Amino acid sequence: MLIVLRTTWPLLLGILLLMVGNGMQGTLLGIRGSIEGISTTHMSIVMASYFGGFLLGSRMVPDMIQRVGHVRVFAALASMISSVLILYAVYPHWIFWAVMRLGIGFCFSGVYITAESWLNASASNETRGQALSAYMIVQMLGIIAAQMLLNLSDPAGYVLFVIPSVLVSLSFLPILLSRQPAPQFATLQRMSFATLFRVSPLGCIGMFLMGGVFSAIFGMASVWGSLRGLTVSEISAFVAAIYIGGLVLQYPVGWFSDHSDRRMIVMVLSLIGLIVSFATLYLQPGIWGLLVTAAIIGGVANPVYSLLLAYTNDFLDSSDMAAASAGLLFINGIGAMTGPLITGWLMSALGPEGFWVYIGVLLIILTVYAGWRTTRRPAPAQDQSFAVIAPSATPLAVEAALGNAGSDDPQKPAA
Repeated sequence: MLIVLRTTWPLLLGILLLMVGNGMQGTLLGIRGSIEGISTTHMSIVMASYFGGFLLGSRMVPDMIQRVGHVRVFAALASMISSVLILYAVYPHWIFWAVMRLGIGFCFSGVYITAESWLNASASNETRGQALSAYMIVQMLGIIAAQMLLNLSDPAGYVLFVIPSVLVSLSFLPILLSRQPAPQFATLQRMSFATLFRVSPLGCIGMFLMGGVFSAIFGMASVWGSLRGLTVSEISAFVAAIYIGGLVLQYPVGWFSDHSDRRMIVMVLSLIGLIVSFATLYLQPGIWGLLVTAAIIGGVANPVYSLLLAYTNDFLDSSDMAAASAGLLFINGIGAMTGPLITGWLMSALGPEGFWVYIGVLLIILTVYAGWRTTRRPAPAQDQSFAVIAPSATPLAVEAALGNAGSDDPQKPAA
């Protein structure tokens, strides 16, 4: 691991700063929207726009890179991100914010694809698995650190919008000044959704549902916290706890998944999540209870995402994994676009409790469906090992991570 850090630290540092900037803007907008009197419904549109832009970027940016190259695409999209992060505070109107969020989602998708391709190319076959693991950890740590920075100033002012803009601008330096040359970029393969559904119905349905869960957590947690009457420090701690739980529980869940039927683990984790969601809904705990709830929900959502990817690829040859993973991430993105919209509608109708109702209902559906799928066919041979994958990773990083996880031979290149 030390060798990996020594050779890839500029890229990892840049990615860390990118994630801090992205993590700050998502939570900050939810808090500032409440201050500005923007309705829950309108904020849900703002938050959903990011996922729409991210999904659009994942489809369009690879072609842009092939036409003009990594450096130009990265510099152009990065400049746009830095500008948008400041413009939020200039005109706090929900329509303007929604347009800006759409654009910034597109841009973040692009810079992630570029950074991930550089990271993948900078690692050797022997170190690529460790490099990708470090990348996923850095992503989580960046979002956790972002929540702490929210306490540095008043969210009603400009300072908290300037900080992520500066951090994102600084993130370009270690990436663009890295001695690693820009890699060759190949267009990602495609697999029809009908074929993908035949391969793994649970993978498709589960990824759609988890897209909704993840976007509700990432996009609407701060909106929920503002409606609930939490302070800025309590909201930031709540969001941080979600990612701490996801980071800590990925690895023990991964060990169990490699030694048992992944469908059962998906079912058990979803059951735990729905129990916690409805318990929180009815018990209305204080801040410490909410932090425990957040850690459990994060500890469910992140591993289930990785489990569904690994389970689907258990049915595939290595040559088809990239196409299947790209398809699953697209399905996940569609679910993510709907998540904030439905959550916002429920919170408008039911109050803050709508947040937990939405998450709980999705987890009920996933629990029942995963249990039913165990009766439809035997568990596949688990040639594909569990890979720690963050829900914000692009198809490029997922393909590389799954390729390394699926190889028992450390000399074998990533698929």
